[in-house]
Amino acid sequence: MSSTDGATPPLRDKVVVITGAGSGIGRALALRAARDGARLALSDVDGEGLAETARQAELSGAAAVLTDKVDVADRAAMAGYATAVAEHYGVVDVVVNNAGVSLTGQFQKLTYDDFDWIMGINFWGVVHGSKEFLPHLKASGDGHLVNISSLFGLLSMPGQSAYNAAKYAVRGFSESLREELLIEGAPVTLTVVHPGGIKTAIARNARYAEGEDGARTARLFDKKLARTTPEKAAEVIFDGMLAGKARVLVGGDAHLLHTVAKVLGSRYQDLVAKRYDSLAQPKPVE
Repeated sequence: MSSTDGATPPLRDKVVVITGAGSGIGRALALRAARDGARLALSDVDGEGLAETARQAELSGAAAVLTDKVDVADRAAMAGYATAVAEHYGVVDVVVNNAGVSLTGQFQKLTYDDFDWIMGINFWGVVHGSKEFLPHLKASGDGHLVNISSLFGLLSMPGQSAYNAAKYAVRGFSESLREELLIEGAPVTLTVVHPGGIKTAIARNARYAEGEDGARTARLFDKKLARTTPEKAAEVIFDGMLAGKARVLVGGDAHLLHTVAKVLGSRYQDLVAKRYDSLAQPKPVE
């Protein structure tokens, strides 16, 4: 994505908003945009992580860095945040709704509060970011909206009912919104991202239902399932966004499993159920 022939980097001086920027893919996206000389608006609920991302972004060449501690599940806070960013920079060019959490547990052991928590962040956070920033993206004349779903927004896994529900919801919402933007002729592209296993702390920071061995599951995720670095994910995401792709899969595992599910159709669910014990209840991928 970066220029190697003297051309202006594609994100130079663009205002790039990234939620969940305190770690993982969010931090990698911030640093990638910073190397292009973007003006960043970064948010997270983790103040310390956010400050570290800002520090690294400044060292990486960001033209400007604005940070705010924001809970994407808080509708009023997100409305105020969008207004503040637009007033601060005067324009918003790119919004990446990246903030997300994970939750593992059999459905009958999950509580309504568990569902409210994960839907508030993983789904409503995306809706809030899209709703509040979309007018500013349209006003830019060349806006990009990127919503992070998951490989688990394309296929399901046992023990992931709440996570699957949120990530499928992000996919359905985003694809419908993209169609509306196309019909309207709005100057905004919308890209939905489906990462596979990314080497982040999502498994270690996850919530688990009663009876789940969270430490064991996190170790499994870190050692066997997380195959793609956040840095590589950031490259793929921004490349797909700039190419105007509707859907971006990140990682060989995402491409492979998505293909298997397409070939098998609903039969993949029977295969997963038969191999459930050997699958060792894998952690959700970002």
